[in-house]
Amino acid sequence: MSETALERARAGDADAFAELVGPHRAELRLHCYRLLGSLTDAEDMVQETLIAAWRGLDRFEGRASLRTWLYRIATNRCLNALRDAGRRIPAEPVAPFQAPEPSRRGEVTWLQPYPDALLDHLPEPAPGPQARYETREAVELAFVTALQRLPPRQAAALVLRDVLGYPNAVVADMLGTTEAAVKGALQRARATLNARRTAGRPTPDSAAERRLTRRFAEAFVAADLGRLVALLTDDAWLSMPPAPHEYHGIPAITGFLRASLAFQRTRRVALVPTRANAQPAFGVYFAGSEGTTAGPAGLIVLTLAGDRIGAVTRFHTNHLLAYFGLPASGYPT
Repeated sequence: MSETALERARAGDADAFAELVGPHRAELRLHCYRLLGSLTDAEDMVQETLIAAWRGLDRFEGRASLRTWLYRIATNRCLNALRDAGRRIPAEPVAPFQAPEPSRRGEVTWLQPYPDALLDHLPEPAPGPQARYETREAVELAFVTALQRLPPRQAAALVLRDVLGYPNAVVADMLGTTEAAVKGALQRARATLNARRTAGRPTPDSAAERRLTRRFAEAFVAADLGRLVALLTDDAWLSMPPAPHEYHGIPAITGFLRASLAFQRTRRVALVPTRANAQPAFGVYFAGSEGTTAGPAGLIVLTLAGDRIGAVTRFHTNHLLAYFGLPASGYPT
């Protein structure tokens, strides 16, 4: 960090401040996303973090790095948002067909996908030597969803320690607590996360992954229920944030897909490949028909388990498609 830039920023030079914090913006956004589960909320929280840093720059004493100081502000801003305002629950979408009774109603309906394109430009430094998770594993849907189910301070301690690799003493200082409290929070959080850790994933963008996702796309576009179900593990999950409906296992998922595909067969559908949360994904588009218009219909993210699909997550978040380089209107040709 340039002392000259810091001095100029402290004197009120906004360009110097942008020079200081610019290299950290992308990783702060990912950090806030992990804690909040929402890309929209993460963007807002990064803005709040940088405003707080600009206003409090005189209090930056340099005992820790500027990066660590920014992470401290961002973490506590996220915790304050969760504690003070509560979770903003998005409106539940209404299905255009009669859906069967779900296996359960999920609690994490605010979950949003995270574009891999935003992971490709993360700056150094790499996670610290004490990190237990690689960057991409720590953005997968199973990991981020599990974080949302933890008490917020447990989630923050785990991300700071096991994802970013900060020592316990630094984590305690960031959270304004003791090392003993951090160790206790980590023990409980790790037990939860380890129980949900995904195993047997194909290598990202490997031939095996491409083959499996291609088979899914072909079956989905053809509305072929039998071929779709054959690709799933016996204990697969189907979820559709922000709708709370979740379907578990082949019989439950088959019932939902039968109703969904019956509606889909009345329209042409296209899947446009992309990537989200270090996982294969597709933008979904329906062609216009009589009385309807062409346009996007969400984003599907696949969680692979060996040579099968362990989870299908259908996000009803058309407003985020631009982050994935996908068209926000029309039908791709």
